[in-house]
Amino acid sequence: MRKYMTFEEFFKTQALEKNNKRKSLKIILSLLCLSIILFSLYTIFKWGKDNSQIRQINQKIQKNIMVNNNDENKELVNPPQNKKSNYYYYAAIPFYEVDFSALKKQNEDTVAFIRLNNTNINSPVVQTTDNTFYLDHTFDKSKNNAGWLFMDYRNDVNKLSDNTIIYGHSRLDRTMFGSLRNTLTSYWQSNKDNYVIFLSTLKENMIFQIFAIYSIKSENYYITPNFANNEEKQKWIETMQKRNIAPIKTEVDVNDKFLTLSTCQNNRGGRIVIQAKLIKRQKR
Repeated sequence: MRKYMTFEEFFKTQALEKNNKRKSLKIILSLLCLSIILFSLYTIFKWGKDNSQIRQINQKIQKNIMVNNNDENKELVNPPQNKKSNYYYYAAIPFYEVDFSALKKQNEDTVAFIRLNNTNINSPVVQTTDNTFYLDHTFDKSKNNAGWLFMDYRNDVNKLSDNTIIYGHSRLDRTMFGSLRNTLTSYWQSNKDNYVIFLSTLKENMIFQIFAIYSIKSENYYITPNFANNEEKQKWIETMQKRNIAPIKTEVDVNDKFLTLSTCQNNRGGRIVIQAKLIKRQKR
């Protein structure tokens, strides 16, 4: 004979089911919170471990590089007619030369060494056959989310492209290109001596004069390595100059060779970009 529940039993059963659902929901939320906490702790641990490894590699690099400032056998590149131009102020700065022998032993992909005043950028630059490997591999080629400074694989370091591009992550501890955010400040921009980039390769030393500093959403136009003709190049130059936010007026034309530094500004695809023109070179 079928037994029917009383109203009292029915409501008790409903209350029990609701209570069980609440307990299940609490368990699920607790597990979710625990997972988030554990993932956050792992992320912090991994970030700290990556930073520690980068510091150790940088210390080893700084111990092994030999630096020499000189200005012998210089060649001025596309000098302007105006002798009062800032070009000549920066062209008088001596070269920053690096001994690559120890760096090449540590990593055969080393193609250059870059330095920018009043930033932490004083580092070798690597290059391989793609633009992905050094996004998550450091100078010793070990896996590391900090990556390393690398030159666009489309560039030829021995024969400069119209636009040589160097990339690096914007790390919170200001390693890699993390200190490029300094260039967006009025304090950094007010120092005239900051507007030069030193770039040494195995074959020559070079000095570039900055003509544009800006931030922009991610795109490919500013990282164009070569131009089909002078009209295309001139249009690119004018676009880059319009983007500049720094209080500088650098003379630039289609006969110039350019250097572009690019890094992330935020997690929404923003980029910080520094662009300069070659003003002086020296064969090694």
